[in-house]
Amino acid sequence: MQSEIVLLHGWGMNKQVWQLSMEQLQQAQPLAVRAVNLPGFGGATFPQHISTLDDLADEIARELSEHSVLVGWSLGGLVAINLAHRYPDKVAKLVLVASNPCFVESPEWPGIKPKVLAGFKQALADDSAKTIERFLAIQAMGSEHARDDIKQLRKLLGQLPVAHPKALSLGLDALQSCDYRTYFGALSQPVFGLFGRLDALVPSEVIERMAVLNPQFKAFTFAKASHAPFISHKDEFVTHLKSIL
Repeated sequence: MQSEIVLLHGWGMNKQVWQLSMEQLQQAQPLAVRAVNLPGFGGATFPQHISTLDDLADEIARELSEHSVLVGWSLGGLVAINLAHRYPDKVAKLVLVASNPCFVESPEWPGIKPKVLAGFKQALADDSAKTIERFLAIQAMGSEHARDDIKQLRKLLGQLPVAHPKALSLGLDALQSCDYRTYFGALSQPVFGLFGRLDALVPSEVIERMAVLNPQFKAFTFAKASHAPFISHKDEFVTHLKSIL
């Protein structure tokens, strides 16, 4: 298997969110570019044995070529860090898109307030479709064309089957409980970040903290983007990603 660029989506989403970027990325790119569904998302099967993010990463690792480049958005970034740490031969380079090695806010770390994630967990049990819709709105919050961003994400998301309930639950658990700051600090691979300054889920202050953990970390922030810069600022996003790749 040849090395390739593998795109990992975020919570509640599926591989179609990368569709707009994929075509441009594939042009003049020596490596193959592939977006994958995380287990249980977009119609992908959710094996019964999966109960942790390690299990989920193991499923993806089976299909991963040696020396691949991982581009992980949001929850996909956590998966990418897990894979780079646990399967170093399979990951040559890491690009985190609006992602955070620890999503939950604490006194010394910027992130999402714990009660917000707890609220999502409760809402998911009550009505998963409404919860994902609310999550779409939060992802676009702050973007100068938030309504268009939500519309675009919703359209792309709708092209594949809805996520498996257990996959949604596991993903939220991971956002609530995974603290990969030690993993992130110890990564030997080149690691890059692409962020939105107006992101309501990954505060831009986290970038400096990540650079302290891993001095090799290089980040770029889109001044007017929110949580989905590859949707709101597609051309600019692809240009920056190509320069990293």
